[in-house]
Amino acid sequence: MEKMTGLHRLAILLSGRGSNFEVIANAVERGEIPRATVVAVISDVPQARGLALARERGLPAYVVDRRKFAGRRDHEAAILRILDDACPDLVCLAGYMRVLSPQFVARYRGKIVNIHPALLPKFPGLHAQRRALEGGETLSGCSVHFVDEGTDTGSVILQRTVPIVPGDTEESLSERILVQEHRAYPEAIARVLSGRQKES
Repeated sequence: MEKMTGLHRLAILLSGRGSNFEVIANAVERGEIPRATVVAVISDVPQARGLALARERGLPAYVVDRRKFAGRRDHEAAILRILDDACPDLVCLAGYMRVLSPQFVARYRGKIVNIHPALLPKFPGLHAQRRALEGGETLSGCSVHFVDEGTDTGSVILQRTVPIVPGDTEESLSERILVQEHRAYPEAIARVLSGRQKES
């Protein structure tokens, strides 16, 4: 795919409802992520709502169903072929529920970002909100970070805090964190694309 002059090219990987993808796409349209375009939306789940949202917007949407591949290596190779053709400047994980292999990360080192519902380095991995509550924390939030070979161990780009209040459940805390995710992710992407933030 030929690169469009002067525009930052974003690729989105998702597995589900696509709320963070939708926020990113809206921010691109409004110019909050300056001089950017979404060149590929890729999902490992054929029924993912995020794919339908991408198609409604007329964006290039691709299904790479993990069930149709013998293993992670072949599955990732198919995704990498799409990415290599799309030539993204940044790959954004937006609810993508697969851990990327070291080989995948190395191919796009410093060009993959993710958002996590915790104040990293606390509570990496799954069920971060539940573990924050169980740990008696008074503050949670979200972190946008570069992706490296570990689980949520890449350098942090931006964080937003969310107080934990009496009576909070995993669901209520998750909902309030999601509000901050939707503010933080476009800001962090714009910061990376501007060159103000690089992987350390």
